Amino acid sequence: MESGWVMSVFDDLAGQDRVVAELRHAAAAAAAVGGLSSTAGAESPGGAESPGGAESPGGAESPAGAQSPAGTESPAGTESPAGTQSPAGTQSPASLDGAGCAGMVGAANPAGARDAASTSTAASEGRAGMTHAWLFTGPPGCGRSVAARAFAAALLCPDLGCGHCASCHQVLAGTHADVLLVRPDGLSYGVKQTRDLVLRAATAPFGGRWKTILFEDADRATEQAANALLKAIEEPPPRTVWLLCAPSPDDLVPTIRSRCRLVTLRTPPARAIAAMLTTRDGVDPEQALQAACAAQGHIGRARRLATDPDAARRRADVLGVPFSVDSLGPAIAAAARLIEAADAEAAAVTAGLDEPEETELRKAFGEGSSGRGVTKAMRGAAGALKELADRQKSRATRLKRDALDRALLDLAGFYRDVLAVQFRAPVELANSDIEDGVRQVAAATTPESTLRRMQAIMQCRERIEANAHPLLAAEAMTLALLTG
Repeated sequence: MESGWVMSVFDDLAGQDRVVAELRHAAAAAAAVGGLSSTAGAESPGGAESPGGAESPGGAESPAGAQSPAGTESPAGTESPAGTQSPAGTQSPASLDGAGCAGMVGAANPAGARDAASTSTAASEGRAGMTHAWLFTGPPGCGRSVAARAFAAALLCPDLGCGHCASCHQVLAGTHADVLLVRPDGLSYGVKQTRDLVLRAATAPFGGRWKTILFEDADRATEQAANALLKAIEEPPPRTVWLLCAPSPDDLVPTIRSRCRLVTLRTPPARAIAAMLTTRDGVDPEQALQAACAAQGHIGRARRLATDPDAARRRADVLGVPFSVDSLGPAIAAAARLIEAADAEAAAVTAGLDEPEETELRKAFGEGSSGRGVTKAMRGAAGALKELADRQKSRATRLKRDALDRALLDLAGFYRDVLAVQFRAPVELANSDIEDGVRQVAAATTPESTLRRMQAIMQCRERIEANAHPLLAAEAMTLALLTG
């Protein structure tokens, strides 16, 4: 990010004012908790400090900082059974959702009464305080992972996400010691990887107030991985915060999503994206608006279209398909070109990743070194190299699918514009740069045939996601585009 422009880590969230306000408030509540606990001077059995300096029976505090008698009412308004303790000295999600500094390590003492009062006011307005697990959802490209990373930076920043300090720069660059960034690059995220992640998440923060785990595309976790993750979210360490990202709450198992606070992002307006591209990346306003409309609310896609000529060329090639599919031969050829373009785009990415990873692994096992045990170690490297090859193959498949899916969405956007013209809908066209071509196709076809073509494109996406052969699925789609 350019320090001359960024005033906050949240500035890259275009059109998400409500979400930004909620996350800012939660970061402030978390800072109040961290500040109080760091000056209290006493530590509870669960490893978290007690604001009042006194210990509670199970490592969790009552609102006043004293022990809570059996059968009395908890801050969440529910009755605490006699003799029960919260795991590892932490609070349950219900108590974390209370006003202000009740999150994470207990309620505020009188010194933090003003913070608690402001938090209570915000909570009554629908923006509750801090909690230990968050689920960021929204359509692709809306900024789920950007919001989660900005929130992680705000939690660790002394100024709640200023965007200028060393902590903010480290979080945004992915190098902060207290932020574990998990980005599944294959088709799924397995249970072995999840168990390793849970062990790393159980460690105390190195220097910040919180240990933050940012899990992008958490919906790719397998069923066994989700079960392993559930245990960690149910019983988190006192200073651990989980930030999960998924397209929809339904993409995660109910037991996980019920323990997370939901943050729903909307599709950002094209003009908000264009304004961000103009201010953030120096793109010409007209070009920025055109790219934002073409990306249909996908911020990353809009930035690529505005700044990467190759991305703009690939989009132009895809949008030429409806005009070239006029007989059987061109339809089959168009499907082949779509697959070849997706393969080439994925290969360009993997080429810069696969070889360095393999070289690094071989060096780790001693290749190129001399001395006792090197030969034996290299023999043991075969299994690790095979596991790496499997991961790289899965990643390449995912990249190919993502590239092809982007092409299919561009096609769907074209026919959406055709349908809008046919119905004379007062909406902004996504492909205003080829408006003449859109109107030409709209005049030569019927709304019914346009809908059938859109359904064929969506069916192609579903088939590829269900592991159908990409070329066969694409050929079926182009034939449907031909026949209407």
